[in-house]
Amino acid sequence: MKILGIGNAIVDVICKVDEKFIKQNNLTKGTMKLIIDDKEFQSLLSSLKIEKTVSGGSVANSIVGLSQLGNEVGFIGKVCDDNLGNKYEEGLNSENVEYFYKKKKEDLPTGTCLILVTPDSERTMCTYLGIAGKINENDVNGDVIKRSEMIFLEGYLWDEGEPKKAFEKAINCAHKVAMSLSDQFCVDRHKSHFLDLVKNKLDITFANEQEMMSLIDAKDFDDVVDFGKSLKKLLVITRGNKGAVSINGDEVIQNGIEKNLDVKDLTGAGDLFAAGFLHGSLNNLSMLESLNKGKEMSSKVIQQIGARL
Repeated sequence: MKILGIGNAIVDVICKVDEKFIKQNNLTKGTMKLIIDDKEFQSLLSSLKIEKTVSGGSVANSIVGLSQLGNEVGFIGKVCDDNLGNKYEEGLNSENVEYFYKKKKEDLPTGTCLILVTPDSERTMCTYLGIAGKINENDVNGDVIKRSEMIFLEGYLWDEGEPKKAFEKAINCAHKVAMSLSDQFCVDRHKSHFLDLVKNKLDITFANEQEMMSLIDAKDFDDVVDFGKSLKKLLVITRGNKGAVSINGDEVIQNGIEKNLDVKDLTGAGDLFAAGFLHGSLNNLSMLESLNKGKEMSSKVIQQIGARL
């Protein structure tokens, strides 16, 4: 198998909202808020019109993108044996993703992410992790990991306790490890742990500019480039309208963005960028070709609603 994703198995529920809804619910536009209480989540959802429901989760989106590009892929993520859990598994199977998890009845339901899309196409996420956040080392099959050329992890999955043990088992069994830092709030919560992972455990790190600057307390982007050069591992950073940059030792490669796109929804832009880049990396494309494949995939996904092509 080319690549195995391990991440939060989340069903995406996509809704269009206005700026007022974001303010009224004390949300920070463009970020992800974790909701602990199922009742709070249902209360938010009750006043909204659902546009689309998709099997999601950041790494799962990337893995589906890699499958669509013709790679042999798999995914591990925890769901409950409930209606949404069944839909989740069906969604992966329909995209030729091998799902390495046997679902069962759990105390918590399958995780759900409410994706609120404002008129400027920005997305604000409210995530109720449910059983997804309870992944443990027994859920991670070491033999499956050893049969994969690379594993791909997400920062959203990392947490103290059982998820951390699952992470460590996965990394220890893997031939090569890639990870997305996921979200600036995520980086701020787990800064010292993420810095250790980036420096000592990961072969490829994906981040956006804000996440990377927060991780290393950078004053400007030059600090990020200097850090990347000293790392001697592959660092891939998306920079919004400035394109993306890959740093591998002294090799710094940049690309631009596609112009004149009909942007409808930025959900999944980073996930599909990672899919395109990893496709290039797994199939021996050059750094610039890999960056451009990432740009091609992210450009396609932002011209539609939802995080899947």
